[in-house]
Formats: sequence, structure tokens, C-alpha cells
Amino acid sequence: MLKAKDIMTKDVVTVRRQTTIRELADLFFQKRISSVPVVDDNGELLGMVSETDLIEQDKSLHIPTVVSIFDWVIYLESDKRFEKELQKMTGQTVGDIFTAPARSVAPETPVNEVADIMTREKVHTIPVVDGMRLVGVIGRIDMIRSMVS
Repeated sequence: MLKAKDIMTKDVVTVRRQTTIRELADLFFQKRISSVPVVDDNGELLGMVSETDLIEQDKSLHIPTVVSIFDWVIYLESDKRFEKELQKMTGQTVGDIFTAPARSVAPETPVNEVADIMTREKVHTIPVVDGMRLVGVIGRIDMIRSMVS
């Protein structure tokens, strides 16, 4: 039975929290990739950043509905969600827009389990970690390649 370590891409393009939005956009364009792991200086996985995270900067801002009673303001929606949405839209670095924690697998994870995660959680790329250290990624193309090999 194939495992994550057998099909993962080992030469992984990564970014840091301080990578600028412009550098990230250029990386996606130049490398023709749609998501990358965000790592710290020790190579430990912090999260993932995708084209979707980048594109969200251009979407319309949804102002939460509030009710004002006397001197109180009551949010009918989550004000935390609004804060996070605003932070993503005005973000200047990967640290402002990336998704954490990232769903990851271990090198010994069976490939069929990786496929289950990809389809159930609707993710296109899954980091492979040994402890917290990034050792590879599995993209949908890696899954397809394993089927024809």
C-alpha cells in the first residue's frame, strides 16, 4: 500500500509569515502553483496560504448587522469574523492572510486516507510533516500521478 512519503513532492516551495502579498502573487504566477505552506525559520509548518486567500483581498466587505438599544450595540453576527475578514482584506504579508492550522498528514499516512481528507475537506494540497517539520506536500497531481505509475 502506498504511503504519503511515496508520492509526496519533496522539493517544496514555501513562504514565511513576513513574505509580502506582492511576492506571494509573483510566486503563484511564476511557479504556476495555487497554494504554499507557511513555515517558520526552523522549517516547521505554521499553515497554508492559497490563491483564494489572496483573492479574498479584492472581495466586497460585508459589514455585520448590529442592533443599537439604548447605549448598547449588539452584533447579530460574529464581530470576530468581521475582524478576520477585514484583516485579510487589508493584509500586507502572508502572516495577515494565511490559514492556520493547516490540515497535514504524516509520512506514513496511507494514500487512500490522504484522498479521503482531500475530498472531504475540499483541499488541493496537503502538507506532509514529521512532527511539525515540513518534509513534503501532496497535491492532487501527485495523487493522479500515483494512479498511472
